[in-house]
Parts: sequence; C-alpha cells; structure tokens
Amino acid sequence: MQREAMEYDVVIVGAGPAGLAAAIRLKQLSLEQEHELSVCIVEKGSEVGAHILSGAVVEPRALNELIPDWKEKGAPLNTPAADDQFLFLTATRAIRLPTPPQMHNSGNYIVSLGNLCRWLAGQAEELGVEIYPGFAAAEVLYDESGRVKGVATGDMGIGKDGQQTDNYQPGVELHGRLTFFAEGARGSLTKGLVERFSLRDGADPQTYGIGIKELWEVDPAKHQQGKVVHTVGWPLDRSTYGGSFLYHLENNQVAVGFVIGLDYSNPHLSPFDEMQRFKTHPAIRPIFEGGRRVAYGARALNEGGFQSIPKLTVPGGVLVGCAAGFLNVPKIKGTHTAMKSAMVAAEAAFDALRQAEPAGEAVGELTTYPERLKQSWLWDELAKVRNIRPSFQRGLWGGLAYSAVDTYLLRGRAPWTFHHHADNTTLRKASAAPRIDYPKPDGKVTFDRLSSVFLSGTNHEENQPSHLTLKDPAVPITVNLALYDAPEQRYCPAGVYEIVRDAAGDNPRLQINAQNCVHCKTCDIKDPQQNINWVVPEGGGGPNYPNM
Repeated sequence: MQREAMEYDVVIVGAGPAGLAAAIRLKQLSLEQEHELSVCIVEKGSEVGAHILSGAVVEPRALNELIPDWKEKGAPLNTPAADDQFLFLTATRAIRLPTPPQMHNSGNYIVSLGNLCRWLAGQAEELGVEIYPGFAAAEVLYDESGRVKGVATGDMGIGKDGQQTDNYQPGVELHGRLTFFAEGARGSLTKGLVERFSLRDGADPQTYGIGIKELWEVDPAKHQQGKVVHTVGWPLDRSTYGGSFLYHLENNQVAVGFVIGLDYSNPHLSPFDEMQRFKTHPAIRPIFEGGRRVAYGARALNEGGFQSIPKLTVPGGVLVGCAAGFLNVPKIKGTHTAMKSAMVAAEAAFDALRQAEPAGEAVGELTTYPERLKQSWLWDELAKVRNIRPSFQRGLWGGLAYSAVDTYLLRGRAPWTFHHHADNTTLRKASAAPRIDYPKPDGKVTFDRLSSVFLSGTNHEENQPSHLTLKDPAVPITVNLALYDAPEQRYCPAGVYEIVRDAAGDNPRLQINAQNCVHCKTCDIKDPQQNINWVVPEGGGGPNYPNM
C-alpha cells in the first residue's frame, strides 16, 4: 500500500507548549498580513496533553506576548503562586533557607501543563490549525538534495513479528515547506537530525534530569492553595544533584515531584525509590497522610541550558522548545522559554515563506531564526544562569555556594563558562559504589512501580514491535549486568526492564516490558553504552495524563 501524502506550508511535530505556540503565531501573522498559510501539528499522544508532564509553575511572559487577553479567553491559569518556601532537608529536619531570586514566583501560576496545552490547542484550531493527535511522527523525510521535506507517521497494524496484520494501515506523509521539530526533551526524530547534521558540533553535550511526579487530593485542612515548596538535601547524598517540589493547586490538590540529575554516579540509585523515600520525611509525610494519590508520571527534562543549545536549523527544518533545550534550570521553568523560542521561529518562518511566494517554493535553512533568538529576552535569560547547574558538579555545598556568588555578586556576568558531560558516562562500577537500602512501600504514602504505572493510564497495543530497541542484544548482560548490576532495572521509573533467570537462578537475560513505558526517555539517555534506542510506538500509545 502506498502512503498518502498531504501538503502544508508548515508541519509541526509535537503538540506541546512550543509546537502550539509556533502554530498560533504563524496563523496570527497569516491573518494580520493577509497571507494564508496552512499549518498542521502531528501529536503522538492519544489527545493533546496526554503526554504532557511538568511541575508546573508557569511564568506567563511568553503567553502574555502570544495571547494578551488569555484571562478573558479562559486559559486554565487558576492558581496564582503565593507563598514560596525553600527547604534543606536532613533525615529528620527541614531547615528553611532564603529562596534564591530565580525561584521567586510572584506573578506566576501553578497549573496543569496538560490542561494548558489543551486550551492552547483550542486557540490554534480556532485560527485554522489542523491538529492530528494519535499519530506518531516516525520518520523524517528528505528530498533528493538532502533537505527536510516533512515527516511520515508510523505504520499501524504491524505485529510483533514485524509482519502486517489484518489491521495494517500505512503511515501518512506530511510534506512541509518548513518542518518544526517540537518533540520535547530527547525527541527521537530530533536525535536523528542532531546526528545526521552534526548539530552538536561546538556545543556541550545535553544533560538531563528525570522528573517523577504524583498528583494527590489531600485533606482540606492541610491544603494551602498557591503554596510553592522546593527542597534540596535528603534523601540524596551530597554528590547527587536533585530536589523536590510541592505545588498546592486548586481543589485540594497537591502536585509532588522529585527531580534527579541523570549525571548521578551510583548505579544502585533508583530515582523512583528516592521519590518514594522523600515522602516519608517527617516534614513531608503528614501532608499526604489521609489523602489519595490520583495520578503518576515521569519525564526527562533538559538541564544543559545555554552551553548545550545545539545548532537550531537544518535545511527545511528548525528545532524549538525542549527539543533544543531551553529550560531555565535555576528557575525550574521551561514553558515560557519553549514558547518564546517557537514564537521567534514562527516569525522568522513567516517572513521566509512569504518571501518565497508567489511560487510557493520550499524554504532552505532558516538562518534568521537563531539570529533573532539571540536578540530576544530568552537568550539573555539563559546566558545569565548558564553556570549554576554545572557548578553542582562540585557537590551540593559547592553548587549552593557558587550559585550565591554568581547570583548576588557576579549577577550572571562571569567571564567564564562551566561545561557539561554526557550523562551516560558518569556511572561508577557497581562493585565500587555503596548499595542503597530502600524501604518497602506501605501502600498509603509510598507505592511500587506497577501500581504507579496503572495510575498513568499507560497503554500500548500489545501486538506491535517493541519501541525500545537494542543495538546489540548482548550488551545488557555482558556489560550492564556484569559491570553496573543492570542499572536499567532502577533508572526506569516504570518497571520496563527486568533481569530474569531460569529456575536454577542462572542464564540471566533482559526482559523488556514495553507495555509499561511512560515515554520518559531515561533509558535512551542513561544507558552506559547508548545501546538502548527509543523509537515511537504506534500512535496513541503511552500514558494518558489527565491533569498533569
């Protein structure tokens, strides 16, 4: 069967904040300048927002620019951030520290980012944007000159054996004069573009964190709407970067999350279990006692910042949002920066597309996009905080001390720049690292992986090839198990990877439970040999987050 092809001026991969902001800005300019553009978005989640997970406290700066009357239009920013707290935890105490200025949240809002994206999708569709949820962009298409000419969605109805089933349907080709890649952190198509076009030449490796989040309904007596709490310290050791957040939303809901830098070195560490252990702290546990956990999810996030921004353009395509890595780590915010990058790219794209008329020609490399980005507030914002995250390579106390100096004395204008290393290179051998004894879950405040995955709504069509592929099937045993005690069993927050043995306890092999995958991308990032390659499953598969 031949694939159907659809033609657009702009094709956007991903209906997150960046992809939706790009689409809205393109159509706004189209209407203002009376120059019609066709724009479509392809989204692998079953609906817009299904795969969106963030804390989230949103700085509305970019939204104010994009849709100034968002309040009148009913944007779901219902809870202004009120009380900021920054705590250092020991095993038994919570010590309040001065809140760093980057973490002040006056004027910001505690939100469900998934619900904000659903609202943005409505705004985009009102402007004429076509959005196709449930279709995973599986392949970048190139013309005979090597220019990106669009993407193809994955075939449906391929069985585990790789053969077509009775439900087979070929993917669809979406051709664009320009293609925006807005896949989020560690997007699979973006990863291929980075390799094909050497987009990281001259940039630091991207470094990531794994964020694990739960949404709770708590006792109304313990709820303080608008309260924002961040912690550092326990249960992590002083050499491991990470911390927690607790955000009190409306309706007696509290979002609790734990983020750990994926440059951690102890292969026995389990980010999921660290998050569960965090909730047992005497200052934290009472918040959740008597409450009800209603949702769970996990997602990798970019932490490289300014020095890890790759080249942003290829012939026929651009990278926007977290696909490029615009998270402001000290602020713990990336929505406003992702949206701004996409808006700048949309403005550059509109001018280039209009200049290519009346022939309707394809656009080559959009060089004006990075040039305009460097003139925006986004570039200056990230440049000022570029040294804070890598300063924590010196440990917690070194990072906190340097951050204070950088913030209050140097004011982000240091004449030096610290650098990052790739997260997969940092693990020590298991024999040289201390084991960690995690307490068993109590089923009240702490839980196991499988019950957590159930709350994520994760589902994949079972009769399909695994989207978690191995470059060398021998590596999980000969390298990962032998040297690192199979860390994929612990860094995956969804129980996807298991070492199983025969009845005698011999002949270990790696079992991949792809059905459990919540699309966090941690395995693709942290695997020591980069042997795991995450590719998209059938469209619509994965988590279905309601209010995350």
